[in-house]
Amino acid sequence: MKAKQQIPQAVQVKPGKKSAPVPEKLITRRRVGTVVFALLAMQLFYTVIFGKNGVVSYARKRHESVVLAKQIEELQQENQQLKEQTARLAQDPNAIEHQAREELHYTRPGEVIYTLPSAPVTTSPKK
Repeated sequence: MKAKQQIPQAVQVKPGKKSAPVPEKLITRRRVGTVVFALLAMQLFYTVIFGKNGVVSYARKRHESVVLAKQIEELQQENQQLKEQTARLAQDPNAIEHQAREELHYTRPGEVIYTLPSAPVTTSPKK
């Protein structure tokens, strides 16, 4: 013998009886609630993506952070080179003389400096 399955009372529908009609007010409320929820969800999505601290802003700030990190590294290298140059100038008289000759065009007595013109820039002929 097979045991008859019991269907819970809430789900049982007796033959010949219709379920109670849902009031129109309840349907309208549900629709309004769904529309309001959808609008709030869209507003939240927009804020998360395009807002002040959204995904787009975050990506822009990450890129800016990478650029600034590279710039900091370059400036630190330049700073280190300038410190080394300063140390050489403070300790080595030959470095001071070399710097004066290069930048200020100083000469020793009896020396003559010949300055050659820079090479002219050549452009390829237009066809």
